[in-house]
Amino acid sequence: MSTTVQAPTQDLEAQLSAGSLVTDRDVIDAYASDKALFCPAGQALALVRARSVDDVVAVMAFATEHRVPVVTQGARTGLSGAANAIDGCLLLNVAAMDEIVAIDPVNQTCRVQPGVINQDLKAALAEHALSYPPDPGSVAISTIGGNVATNAGGMCCVKYGVTKDYVRAMTVVLADGTVTKLGTATAKGVAGLDLAALLVGSEGTLGTIVEVTLALKPALPPPITAVGIFPDTASAGRTVTEYMGSGAAPSLLELIDGPSVAMINAYGDFGLPDDVGALLLVQSNASGAGAVEELEAFQRIAEANGGTEVFVSDDPADSELLVAARRAVAPAMEKYANERGGGELVDDVCVPRSALGDFFEKLRAIATEFDVEIATAGHAGDGNMHPSVIFDAGDESQVAQAQEAFAAIMQLGLDLGGTITGEHGVGFLKREWLGHELDAGATLMHQKIKEALDPLGILNPGKMFG
Repeated sequence: MSTTVQAPTQDLEAQLSAGSLVTDRDVIDAYASDKALFCPAGQALALVRARSVDDVVAVMAFATEHRVPVVTQGARTGLSGAANAIDGCLLLNVAAMDEIVAIDPVNQTCRVQPGVINQDLKAALAEHALSYPPDPGSVAISTIGGNVATNAGGMCCVKYGVTKDYVRAMTVVLADGTVTKLGTATAKGVAGLDLAALLVGSEGTLGTIVEVTLALKPALPPPITAVGIFPDTASAGRTVTEYMGSGAAPSLLELIDGPSVAMINAYGDFGLPDDVGALLLVQSNASGAGAVEELEAFQRIAEANGGTEVFVSDDPADSELLVAARRAVAPAMEKYANERGGGELVDDVCVPRSALGDFFEKLRAIATEFDVEIATAGHAGDGNMHPSVIFDAGDESQVAQAQEAFAAIMQLGLDLGGTITGEHGVGFLKREWLGHELDAGATLMHQKIKEALDPLGILNPGKMFG
């Protein structure tokens, strides 16, 4: 079913690349949301599949002139509703702007458009013996622009940091269509405020990123891997606290709880043991004998904290299979949830590593209090955990219980000195919780910055700031 192009969008169409403006209602509605539950999706005026910076400029200039909201999107793999349409908005999808503009081996940087898929960039860099470490779970399908918009992390972050640690510079189109360059391609630069960092994690509320300059690393050395088995998550959490406190620098330290392991085993053959309370997956790529020493230290600490078995392997095939098992958590949980009514709320709290033991003890109490299932995996080395609340989406009572459990987990994160989101962003899903985390001064600063860069309030309204 097609709709007639409204008069204002006819003016916009003339300014865009041929075929960029989409007014077919079925197509527009197919782009109206990301992967988050409980985040409403409105009816957009039109969809623009931008192919160039000029397309983005045209959209912003049109939106300012006509006071039309703009929701910028990429691959729509987000889990917070930040890419969801609102009524009457223009959906500005930049996924087709997917060029790797330049790779600079000497300066160890690259310039990319926002639609470049994270895994595609990694493959291109490997040909130059370079790497881009941030590796969110959606690495094979999420875009660099989306990763920057949410300050995405991933499994390597415990050693190599998150997206913001690699953003050197960017080109941004502001709300009125102004094109500006922020940051510097050089390794050092303190001329003025760090405005590029301000845009990282801003979820399309301050401008649209159309190019990013990223810092790179030499190709990462292959790791060796250890798996620790624990009777419960609390003992695994205490192991993480002690191990990281010892000065260890693993390249990966992930936790998968027992219910999640069971879901993975039902999903595919990854060789994980059955009937475990929790599993820690650890890798080290330290040079020389350092990797073996780090994993031997892990083994000692794990056993002292109740770990029942620790397996160590230097076989690359084992490492690949175990990392694949960790990446299978999301699809395995989705399959499990779909078989039980389709409800899944993925939380994203980050707590100090020293609080992990307490976090898991109190998470168990939350799971007991509410009539839902909670399964947890996450980046234990960072304290960034992803408890998933699983429920029957067709049962109103269970939906209410799930929302209460989800909120209780966020409050637990704050109570332990953490944050409501480590890498998924605020979006719509957690916008009411941002005020719980920010004090009055920080809230005022957010408001003033938003007003300065988006005086008409047209950039992703209703997201993040509520």
